[in-house]
Amino acid sequence: MSLLAQVRLTRGSLVLDLEVAAHEGEVVAVLGPNGAGKTSLLRALAGLLPLTEGRITLDGMVLEDPGATIFVPPEQRRVGMVFQDYLLFPHLSVLENVAFGLRSRGVRAATTRARGWLERVGLADLADVRPTALSGGQAQRVALARALATEPRLLLLDEPLSALDVTIRADTRRDLRRHLANVSGIRLVVTHDPLEAMALADRLMVIEGGRLVQSGRAAEVTARPRSRYVADLVGVNLFRGRAKGTEVELETGGALTVADQAHGDVFAVIHPRAVAVFRQRPDGTPRNVWPLRAVDIDLHGDRVRVRLMGTVTIVAEVTPAALADLGLAEGRKVWAAVKATEISVYPA
Repeated sequence: MSLLAQVRLTRGSLVLDLEVAAHEGEVVAVLGPNGAGKTSLLRALAGLLPLTEGRITLDGMVLEDPGATIFVPPEQRRVGMVFQDYLLFPHLSVLENVAFGLRSRGVRAATTRARGWLERVGLADLADVRPTALSGGQAQRVALARALATEPRLLLLDEPLSALDVTIRADTRRDLRRHLANVSGIRLVVTHDPLEAMALADRLMVIEGGRLVQSGRAAEVTARPRSRYVADLVGVNLFRGRAKGTEVELETGGALTVADQAHGDVFAVIHPRAVAVFRQRPDGTPRNVWPLRAVDIDLHGDRVRVRLMGTVTIVAEVTPAALADLGLAEGRKVWAAVKATEISVYPA
């Protein structure tokens, strides 16, 4: 059982053109910056945005194929969706909200089945309450129960935790992970939060500008980022250039000396903790040394991230004590050094 989709559509300035493949039991997180096309992708799969071109099949059934004039309406697709703001019907009780999809499909004993789902999400005692009386976490669980009650083969969740207060988000994330693990089918979760993505999903899909730029398990994506967006999520320095042996000429100017031989277009990753910062040019023979200027200083927990610009632009991570010893401040000139063995290089 699987979802296979070629999604091509235009919405304003966004041109969405990508392929999606997901399989039974899999939870896939869709990550990307604002305007990347994440929500448009979910709405296309649900049938709420028609394709310009492409094809969507679920468990071997064609849901949409403009070239063959096939379009299965949203209510006839075995697809459930949890919207970012949940979109509960304010004039209906919690129980009636959960039963709505079942009744729309003509399911007998819709109320009984809806009560069962409220019990599963721990809200049976709120069956007669209106949505306006619910907390954010409760509303999220009602929306999830409503989507799951119809037993969808494909469950779509659009930023399911973004509307929640940070104080309850961690607990709700654990609850959501448990519920997703206990239902069958295929689950796609849109999020902008890498922690949320890695906690909920088996696999990550990264979308930028309507295109798929990277896909794989979290460890694979974070170890080898292929875009600035992913590198920023992971918190590493990413460079692109052309390698010849142990030298990499960077697209942005400057060069890196690396430990391993490489050839052709490559990415190079340097963790900020591998960047050593000095007041004076360091002694010894570090292979990568640059005179740079501090342009931004940010405290991250017990570490300080310093953005340095010059021949290269790189972020270094130091302790507060080191920051004080170096007398680092915005505009201060320093030297930065990176050992060749600290640079990871892989094909672009």
